[in-house]
Amino acid sequence: MQEKRYLKWYNKVGYGSGDIAGNVVYAFLSSFVMIYLTNTVGLNPGVVGTLIAVSKFFDGITDIFFGAMIDKTKSRLGKARPWMLYAYIGCAVTLAAIFAIPVDLGRSAQYAWFFIAYTLLNAVFYTANNIAYSALTALVTKNSKERVQMGSYRFIFAFATSLLIQSVTIGAVAFFGGGAAGWRTVAILYALAGLLVNTLSVLSVKELPEEELSETEKETDGWESAGRIKELESGKGRAGDGSPQEQYGLLAAGKLLISNKFYLMICGVYILQQVYGAMLNMGIYYMTYVLKNENLYGVFSWAINIPLILALVMTPTLVARWKGMYKLNLRGYMLGTLGRALVVVAGYLGSVPLMLLFTGIAALGQGPWQGDMNAVIASCSEYTYLTKHKRVDGTMYSCTSLGVKLGGGLGTAIAGWMLAASGFDGALAVQPESCMRMLYFMYLWLPMAINLVITWILSKMNVEETNERLRQQISQELC
Repeated sequence: MQEKRYLKWYNKVGYGSGDIAGNVVYAFLSSFVMIYLTNTVGLNPGVVGTLIAVSKFFDGITDIFFGAMIDKTKSRLGKARPWMLYAYIGCAVTLAAIFAIPVDLGRSAQYAWFFIAYTLLNAVFYTANNIAYSALTALVTKNSKERVQMGSYRFIFAFATSLLIQSVTIGAVAFFGGGAAGWRTVAILYALAGLLVNTLSVLSVKELPEEELSETEKETDGWESAGRIKELESGKGRAGDGSPQEQYGLLAAGKLLISNKFYLMICGVYILQQVYGAMLNMGIYYMTYVLKNENLYGVFSWAINIPLILALVMTPTLVARWKGMYKLNLRGYMLGTLGRALVVVAGYLGSVPLMLLFTGIAALGQGPWQGDMNAVIASCSEYTYLTKHKRVDGTMYSCTSLGVKLGGGLGTAIAGWMLAASGFDGALAVQPESCMRMLYFMYLWLPMAINLVITWILSKMNVEETNERLRQQISQELC
């Protein structure tokens, strides 16, 4: 039976545009915060890295907390949309604050300013906004193809925004006077643009009624009927109720996540991806001090983001052709790993054209996972429902914010520690040889190694086949 359709093309585009707002925060912060702090404010990269790492302790429970809060929310806008809408106001304010550190403050006060603004942005506002945005994939449609399409639209906008920000920011800072004033002006403009687009994205979709999300569809969802029968037999549900009782606290939600092996795999992949991205963002240092041309950072951004966008456009078609996401994601990352290995070779040959070519090949292979990741998480949430008979859609999507914060934050922190350990000095035009060796390691070797590990994890992540086996098993038990 053909799946019911829930969305028009403009709903999908409107939803996807929300990642413009998300990447106004993430791409700008991850790409430029370290070089702003070291070369403009004059902070020590090792201390900055330590502050970022300490900030992660405050992030520890906020992902699951906000996910659980979204699951429990009932409002005119639905479960997730209120959190997505109002949390971004805080995102805009704290993003501008990070890039507005007064140059006349004492050094300790500057570190404190950065730490407070960075922690509020990541642990509170971005967490609430991003989890809510990701959870909408499961709350506005039950159609698996539409979920893949939503993910593709989302990441097309995400990578296009990253491409734009990484291409124009250095020039924009210079246009607005350079130095601290230039960074502050650009940050405010980005924050206002993100606030506008986020609001439009929230208004472009409508969440399905809770009854429809949990309704029994015997013809296509025999597993859900079985779940209701088992719950009624065990006394956990009520006859005539449209859905099983879902009263569980933060601890219970955490246990549900930990018991889902696919959730743990996705968290691992997402964290590694963000560390990978943080290493590539250190390319601003590699271009400045190794290739002697900071403007190449924008060129390499094109080599990364254009292939990613092309891959995202093709992802829904490839998922349909290969009858699922598992083979596409695995084979894609195998290509991505090969591409990064060739970037290493080209880097030591000193050939920028070859580095650009192989960077594009690597990005092309990584694209499908970016496009269908939300659909994979939705399948992961379905696995919890099949095995535990609990709906934890909002909590399940905490892996997206968890990955961004832990992976991106730790990646930036590690980069700061590595720079400090290598003897980097932002006041020097020519860095010591120890720093140059570290830049080669950070930008060439680490991304390849991370891709290799991700490929191995993806080889174990066949959640679609597992869910199908569970459905068949439950159907046989009912017969």
